[in-house]
Amino acid sequence: MNGNIHSVTSCSTVDGPGIRYVVFMQGCNLKCKYCHNPDTWNLSIENIIEEDKLVEKILRCKEYINSSNGGVTFSGGEPLLQIEFLLRVCKKLKENNIHISIDTAGNIDITDKLKELLGYVDLVLLDIKEVGREKHFKLTGSYNDKIMIFLKYLNSINKSIWIRSVYIPGVTNPLDLCNNDDIKQIKSVQKVEVLPYHELGKYKWEELGLKYELNNILIPTKEECGSLSNKIMEYIKYNI
Repeated sequence: MNGNIHSVTSCSTVDGPGIRYVVFMQGCNLKCKYCHNPDTWNLSIENIIEEDKLVEKILRCKEYINSSNGGVTFSGGEPLLQIEFLLRVCKKLKENNIHISIDTAGNIDITDKLKELLGYVDLVLLDIKEVGREKHFKLTGSYNDKIMIFLKYLNSINKSIWIRSVYIPGVTNPLDLCNNDDIKQIKSVQKVEVLPYHELGKYKWEELGLKYELNNILIPTKEECGSLSNKIMEYIKYNI
């Protein structure tokens, strides 16, 4: 079976634990105003790879990713738009004892195929854009109803989660996570990462002829984001 990917990187340290082989899947069903990879949105742009070829590429890196307690992260775009392909690849990776992470916004229906896929996934990096329904629509072009259902499902199966949220001063407030009843119920959050907004992908919007709306935004520091991450994680631990 073939999958549609955007790109890969074989030595990431920011997409889950250890050294990660990251597969960026093509296609996304959100249109985040701060997205630094808008070139991954269009599913009709094809960079096709056969499942066995991708598995072969990943296994070439098995020694050093396993020695660092790393693994593979499927990101995007939105990787869960290609569940059938991921399921076939993940089955083969698990046969080779590879740690698997999915970096997703969770804007997807809960299907039997998704449930089966998550059985092979060790860690979900859940990108929570906004907890407010209307704010989420304004920021991403989509309501977050499916995302909240996805979050509840992850909690019901006790799936390990890293919560990720981008801090855009004047636009998003990651501390709003502490006021969401669904997030308060999560028992399996291992880590919270508040990521600083940046403009590194702004040029891609211009190249694609898209209007970039987030101008004159103050770039938050790593220290600010680290402090917010700690506050949210402590709150979640306190409420478990």
